[in-house]
Amino acid sequence: MKLLTLNVHAWQEENQLKKISQLAEAIHKKRYDAVALQEVSQHMDSPLAYGTIREDNYGLLLLQHLENLGSTDYELHWDVSHFGYDVYEEGIALLTRHPVKETEQFYITSSESIAFWKSRKIVGATLLITGTPHTLYSCHLGWWGDADEPYGNQVDRLTKQIAHPCFLLGDFNAADNVEGEGYDYILQKGFIDTHQEAGRQNGKSTIKGKIAGWDDNLADLKIDHIFTNEKVNVYQSSVVFDGKNGPVISDHYGLEIEYDRN
Repeated sequence: MKLLTLNVHAWQEENQLKKISQLAEAIHKKRYDAVALQEVSQHMDSPLAYGTIREDNYGLLLLQHLENLGSTDYELHWDVSHFGYDVYEEGIALLTRHPVKETEQFYITSSESIAFWKSRKIVGATLLITGTPHTLYSCHLGWWGDADEPYGNQVDRLTKQIAHPCFLLGDFNAADNVEGEGYDYILQKGFIDTHQEAGRQNGKSTIKGKIAGWDDNLADLKIDHIFTNEKVNVYQSSVVFDGKNGPVISDHYGLEIEYDRN
């Protein structure tokens, strides 16, 4: 199994269409079983393509690029979380290429208002791979110390809602080198960090200095993670789209893993 997670910072990037194409090319080449994406936005005034997905939805354009490359078996699962940058409907997505048993979407914040930018939603899917279910969640959490939406409450709601066993992929806004905060709180819920467990590790950080939400940051931090409470053999975990292992296509780098179940 190959998994990828990336906060795409949709429609806030220069040369956005080129970067969508670069992401599609990597997914097509590596044939990830599932891809978790965060900050997957669409302009609120764009025409609807189908359902709640608009014609300029980042995930939809990515899917179209994949189809043009010949990867026609991926499916998009997306839902809106909140308004971002005043004019965007910002959401969470999973791209999958296996039969889907079920999908789910749920808020982990007290607020379930699209109008409040701290509202946080999770998108999950259970895939059937050779008849065996694999459950994955694309996650984008808030910040430790937030008075409006305490981080611990978000993790508590998340871990009460999810299936077991499962994988949590995404932007957790939790640095793995800071003790006693969000990263440790997630581990205390019985999860392991697949990057730390991997037989081969490449890369140590997924953000560099100041980015949106980390306005005072000067350090290189790893705040994007893939956690699991399954017993798995993680062969490798690599930071990607960092300028070394693929082009930089967002203000976050991506993270990929390859694993088998025990």
